[in-house]
Amino acid sequence: MRMLNEKELRSQLDNKGKPIAVFLYTPLCGTCKVARRMLEVAEHLLPEDTLSTADVNMMPQVAQEYQIKSVPALLLMDADRSHPPRIRYRMGSVEELLEAIRSVT
Repeated sequence: MRMLNEKELRSQLDNKGKPIAVFLYTPLCGTCKVARRMLEVAEHLLPEDTLSTADVNMMPQVAQEYQIKSVPALLLMDADRSHPPRIRYRMGSVEELLEAIRSVT
């Protein structure tokens, strides 16, 4: 997973043509660590550079703009940006995560 800063994340959110799947976390969150492990497993079954990650502590404006209520969260946007981003808070299983990510890719 590629780590994004706020500028890189905003650039990806603004550019059409490529779907986005971003794992939002905070470093001290235990549940985020478990979710990250599941996403690392899922990442091996996805095309390269499909999944990115971002620390919401470093981007409070983005968290407010997209109304991120808690972490871990998975922000998903389709390539044409025809719909607002979906935020998934329930990580469930690796299979569920793969299905959610593949729904936008």
